[in-house]
Amino acid sequence: MHAFGRCCLMVLRSSRHRDPTKTFTESKLMMQNSRLRYARLGTLDWLSLSVAFMLVCVPTSQSVQAQSQNNQPSRVSPTTNEGSLSTLDTIVVTATRSPGTSFDSPYTTEVISSQEVSQGMYRTTPEALRGVPGVMVQKTSHGQGSPFIRGFTGFRNLLLIDGIRLNNSVFRDGPNQYWNTVDLLSINRLEVVKGPSSVLYGSDAIGGTINAITKGPTGYGQGLNSGGRLYYRTSSAERSHTGRGELSTTANNEWGLFVGATGKHFGDLQGGHGTRRQTNTGYDEYDTDFKAEYFLNPNTKIVAAHQRVRQNNVPRTHKTTAAKSFNGTTIGSDLKRDLDQERELTYIQLYVENQGSFIETAKISLSHQRQSETRDRVKSNGSRSLQGFDVNTLGFWAQFESTSPIGHLVYGVEYYHDNVNSFSSTNAIQGPVADDASYDLVGVFIQDTLDVSDAIDVILGARFNYARADANSVRDPNSGTKISLTEDWNSFIGSVRVVSHLDSEDHWNLYGGVSQGFRAPNLSDLTRFDTARSNEIETPAPGLDSEAYVSFEVGLKANYDDFTMQAAYFYTDIQDMIVRTPTGNTISGDSEVTKRNAGDGFVQGIELDASYRFHPQWTVFAAVTWMEGEVNTFPTSAPVVSREPLDRLMPLTGLVGLRWDDPAGNFWIEGLLTIADNQDKLSTRDAADTQRIPPGGTPGYEVFSIRSGWRLQDNVNLILAVENITNEDYRVHGSGQNEPGRNFVIGMDITF
Repeated sequence: MHAFGRCCLMVLRSSRHRDPTKTFTESKLMMQNSRLRYARLGTLDWLSLSVAFMLVCVPTSQSVQAQSQNNQPSRVSPTTNEGSLSTLDTIVVTATRSPGTSFDSPYTTEVISSQEVSQGMYRTTPEALRGVPGVMVQKTSHGQGSPFIRGFTGFRNLLLIDGIRLNNSVFRDGPNQYWNTVDLLSINRLEVVKGPSSVLYGSDAIGGTINAITKGPTGYGQGLNSGGRLYYRTSSAERSHTGRGELSTTANNEWGLFVGATGKHFGDLQGGHGTRRQTNTGYDEYDTDFKAEYFLNPNTKIVAAHQRVRQNNVPRTHKTTAAKSFNGTTIGSDLKRDLDQERELTYIQLYVENQGSFIETAKISLSHQRQSETRDRVKSNGSRSLQGFDVNTLGFWAQFESTSPIGHLVYGVEYYHDNVNSFSSTNAIQGPVADDASYDLVGVFIQDTLDVSDAIDVILGARFNYARADANSVRDPNSGTKISLTEDWNSFIGSVRVVSHLDSEDHWNLYGGVSQGFRAPNLSDLTRFDTARSNEIETPAPGLDSEAYVSFEVGLKANYDDFTMQAAYFYTDIQDMIVRTPTGNTISGDSEVTKRNAGDGFVQGIELDASYRFHPQWTVFAAVTWMEGEVNTFPTSAPVVSREPLDRLMPLTGLVGLRWDDPAGNFWIEGLLTIADNQDKLSTRDAADTQRIPPGGTPGYEVFSIRSGWRLQDNVNLILAVENITNEDYRVHGSGQNEPGRNFVIGMDITF
């Protein structure tokens, strides 16, 4: 399925060597739609030096020819007018846990490829999602992006890394920064499935599920083959420099090694014409990733991988005196509020296919993930506090596929266990969440795909899930003494999805269905003793029940050589959503809030995007998202329920773009206009979040950008962009900072 607002791009790969990993559900080589994102621009003084440096690094034609004789397989051409316009034929796995095309999926899906990331020069993983219909990427700070998917964010969206949960039991309510700890440049593609996927993936999969499928060895063939990649991106308004290097080695269709390293430096962000320089917004990041593959035979492989991401001194600027007021927002009082983030993931996975027995396919994963966080805060009076946590997660899942008389079955089991240690210099009992705590998630699932007729496919799914929390060191908000708690929950949910093929040429599909979703309370819900929104502190709330959701969706997909379209309407019923509730008490000058299962309500929306190639070199694309939602809440400490707009509801948003491709495939240029309406539908807590949301709501904006790319040589691509040409001063609804102003971005991608 093609992603929101993308124009067509063709991925060209060398056919010199057979790649055995294609039997393991890699995406077909299809046209990829390029998209521009919210625009931004700044100064140019040092960009000329960057251009000169990159041009010096371009190999000569002789060296390119020599390199082409090596066995590096995956050469990417940024533009071409050959092949199909559609990306609806792209193979996706996440939607049904089994390979199938986006066009035939009974869900609304999107795919963002590494080629699009390279050409789009997107800064972070959350920002790569900004053009997807139904997604609004809120940024509390420059290093803390959190996508709202169909009205939900934080721990109500699920991020997978190669099928392994990033979400853990300390993820907090509302926007959080953890998706930003996944290095975008290490990702081969992002598969986005919108709506509840709890039947297949368990707790948290409500607004959407995204699977970050990481890069690995390429270029399998006879003998020893090797290659690599160098990537550089620089931006004026971000005052940023990002560099990445990759090396890949394979031997005899038997084994392969891949290693990558990324360094990122972001300076103070330059806003639009009114805000200008936003001090105390920059940070540094260092990432490494490694993957090894060994083929026991053409249908069986073992994969071992390790990833590490470290971010230093990421400021939460809007909480500090360095913040700038935007349309009346208030300035924070802290002198410092910085976060250090670190994440490590190590796993080993077994893939077995084409077994010719009842179990045709088996996939097994064993993983260990560590996430740590340290917050350094200096209050206005000069007092300093440190707090943080360390979470070690052991994960296991096994998935099987079988063809039976009752349909194609996908079934399996998964288990995740968290060990949590938490600390605070001002709280001897716990840190932001309980200390000496553990959390378990166990799930069993089954899905059956039935070919009811040549025109209709039905997918039935069910899941049983069990969750348990054990917290041995929790501070009682009333007595201030140490308490412990043990709680557990179970859920049984189901899903029915249908695809109807409307024509014999397979150009139109009608899809939809009903899916249940759930989210079990985690340690953050039950035991958090930490800052919530502006001037709020959240205290522990034991005794919570699981959240329950039922989503209804209907959609239409069109798939022609020159025209693709996807339109969807969804309605999600919300029951027992856990919401923050004021208690009327004050702790250290902040208003105390706790949590209750009070949030009954709904969210509904319409998503539409389409691309039309009206000339061999010209493509027009457009998209629009409309959404509304309401939920019950307690706006005051009184026990009175009120129906209010869903927090941080995405405003009416649209885009339109035009792209031209050089017939020879050496040059492309495109322009994009992004428009967002005012968002004045505010909950009581939105209106009280005066450091992020202006009085009366967040103003709308119109942002125009132009981007182009040149294929200087077969293995050298140069990309230039002028984003936010008019220097619009704007922010995404609910964010703690403004987006970049006029922004000149330069990128270079070299393979060898």
